[in-house]
Amino acid sequence: MPFKDIIGLSWGALMAYRMRSFLTALGISVGIAAVVLLTSIGEGVHRFVLAEFTQFGTNLLAVVPGKTATFGVSGAIVSTVRPLSLADGEALARIDGVVAVVPVVQGNALVEAQSKSRRAFVFGVGSAVPTVWRIKVTTGKFLPAEERGTARAFAVLGSKLTDELFGGTNPLGQRIRVGQERYRVIGVMERKGQFMGFDLDDAVYLPAERALELFNRESLMEIDLLYEPGASVDRLVTDIKRALVSRHGHEDFTIITQKQMLDVLGSILDVLTFAVAALGSISLLVGGVGVLTIMTIAVTERTSEIGLLRALGAERDQISKLFLTEAVVLAGAGGLGGLAAGVALGQILHALIPGLPVQMSWGYALAGEVLAIAVGLAAGVVPARRAAKLDPLEALRNE
Repeated sequence: MPFKDIIGLSWGALMAYRMRSFLTALGISVGIAAVVLLTSIGEGVHRFVLAEFTQFGTNLLAVVPGKTATFGVSGAIVSTVRPLSLADGEALARIDGVVAVVPVVQGNALVEAQSKSRRAFVFGVGSAVPTVWRIKVTTGKFLPAEERGTARAFAVLGSKLTDELFGGTNPLGQRIRVGQERYRVIGVMERKGQFMGFDLDDAVYLPAERALELFNRESLMEIDLLYEPGASVDRLVTDIKRALVSRHGHEDFTIITQKQMLDVLGSILDVLTFAVAALGSISLLVGGVGVLTIMTIAVTERTSEIGLLRALGAERDQISKLFLTEAVVLAGAGGLGGLAAGVALGQILHALIPGLPVQMSWGYALAGEVLAIAVGLAAGVVPARRAAKLDPLEALRNE
């Protein structure tokens, strides 16, 4: 029996039971649609989070106080961790390959202007924020570069905080109170949105030296470094360690590269995407059980047809191929339908909820289609073997 005849017989059998074939393929479609939709959301979240981390650039290093790696000596025995200071930031700025350095102190305080007040994020930073963090000033200017001990009471406001405190009036030159200190507004930042739970627009930027006094802190929370694109990260890490160890006496700090953060974050998000794909695959397996059930029923109903084919000279492997082909066609057609439905649902969901990141993952979609065909093939094996083993005479007696 030529293969085209097997295809023709399989298609004719499926069309003879249209409703049953449709419902069976629908079970596969639901599984594929679930895989496509869930992985699209997972991939969208993946790209969204990575974009959030890279919006400040990719040539960044962060130095934080304290050593995260542990050794054989208990930390309770001796505690000689020195705070990260503004002088440390100045020393790191002199390292070859470092473009700019931003000392960072962070907190929350009440900000008052005229008769209005609002609690907002407070970032104590240096003058290089526009360069290092890739954030622009839309009105006025950013904090000036000043020597230690001479930081003036200047403040730069986020766009949202500006709207809340001053409405439509120009805030430049206005006086605000942050905590117990008065500052003069010299600039307004562009809209940047939220980053890791912090609304950068609902914030005030103060000189790091004054923020240390405001929050009664001795240590900076971190020092951000922007380095030249062609610089060797390993060499920079070595030079940073050498500079800080010479100042602190030992390595009581941690250097975090952006590549390390992205690698860890990427691996977590990959696991998340795989997990939601596996969740969607449960529906696909349920659809596979439906294919198995329908093909088993089909073998029982078409016993006489199998006997006739065997009497006309059809080989056992041809009978087996006939039922396997039907199962694969059902699963493949259901998979294509589910693929189209998943893409459509993803677009509709994104249109209804623009804030939800949805990104089609064609790798998972193609893997889902292949899996659907594999499920159909696996579900058709047992019924196909059973059909091939039927005795022709016994099968004809069932007519």
